[in-house]
Amino acid sequence: MRRFRPPRCRRCPPAVAAGGGAGPRRDRCAAGLRDESNNFKMSDGPRVSFNAIDSALSSLKNCQTFIKSGMDVTTQVALDLVESFNDEEEVNNMEKVMLEYATMDRKLNNYIKAFEETIHQVKREKPENLPDLENLAREKFLEMESMNSDSDLQQNEKYMYFKDQLKEMKKQYHGTDTIEQIDEDIAVTRSQMNFICPITQVTMKRPVRNKVCGHIYEEDAILEMIQTQKQKKKKVRCPKMGCSHVDVKGSDLVQDEILKRMIDTQKKQSWSTLDT
Repeated sequence: MRRFRPPRCRRCPPAVAAGGGAGPRRDRCAAGLRDESNNFKMSDGPRVSFNAIDSALSSLKNCQTFIKSGMDVTTQVALDLVESFNDEEEVNNMEKVMLEYATMDRKLNNYIKAFEETIHQVKREKPENLPDLENLAREKFLEMESMNSDSDLQQNEKYMYFKDQLKEMKKQYHGTDTIEQIDEDIAVTRSQMNFICPITQVTMKRPVRNKVCGHIYEEDAILEMIQTQKQKKKKVRCPKMGCSHVDVKGSDLVQDEILKRMIDTQKKQSWSTLDT
């Protein structure tokens, strides 16, 4: 009669997978508790799907994009308030909204980190020693939350951008050194020089500022340059003449909302002049 052979586990040598080898557990191998669908069978317990957890984490990260979009909208509203000379209290309310968004972003980020660390830890454990995933993740999350401070919120990238843009906008519209107080011919010349992209040599439509060297470029133009040089495995030197910065990165570029508004305003004034 033909002898029955148990199915072989792909993770173990033939002798171990077939039930042979040294040790008391000859009926199955420990690695066999993890199946090919990336599931983990807890010892005498439920099956844990890491694919489902990864999907849930992905959804949480999408929530972060919604928070960042909300912060972008809040920044735009605050700049509109400054531009239209609204009450300072309304602008301050927008800053409070930004801090609330920053708080949500920090909490969600801690939650995601706690679960990612939990999953990494569990994947290193033997199946029969798996801890309680929910309690472990909760402990990690509470530990991260206990280390929070108000200064963390001030370091939020979107909040820092908000403060920087607000400062520049107030300087343009309420400062003592505004364009209107400079000689008109000089002001026009300076504005035109600031509006010209060093790459395209035409007026910018979507200006971005390099956080490292402070220079400004047309967004599409600089991103195309970065992509082209990346394919050649080369770094991008700042295209502004005389700049010594030799490694321009996409992550270092931020929207210059103030300059964009100035460019748009000048365009409207130019069209108004032509109409008259």
